[in-house]
Amino acid sequence: MVSAAYMLVLIFVKTGMAAKRLAPPCDQHMFNSNVDNCLSDFNRSMETSGYQDRCPWPAVKSIYYKLKSCVDGWAETSWCKGYQFMPEKVFLNVHETYFLVCGQVQDPPLITLIMLIAPVVIVTLFLPFLCSGLNLFT
Repeated sequence: MVSAAYMLVLIFVKTGMAAKRLAPPCDQHMFNSNVDNCLSDFNRSMETSGYQDRCPWPAVKSIYYKLKSCVDGWAETSWCKGYQFMPEKVFLNVHETYFLVCGQVQDPPLITLIMLIAPVVIVTLFLPFLCSGLNLFT
């Protein structure tokens, strides 16, 4: 009987069922105030990137990764990582503000389109003449 009880205690300890650790609640005020500091640095850096006209991604990659590490760090420190998707909402707002034009596909210039399409059209139009000319010599 004692050995069975001892085995149950060992099983509970090994599987982690003996003591569950509870995480402290998310400190939203701490997260929001410190992430605002991270965002203000990022916003100052983005003002010179010309994000309204074109996609700024390659030029601001290092600044973006700095923002990501800052936000992720404060999410872990304030125990808000995974809580109501708070870090993800921050990055969703950043992407909607600064990287909105990055997903838009732009048509190539007209001269490029003409140079790509013209040879195909010309060959298609002259192919019957070429084939009929070959039949004359046979």
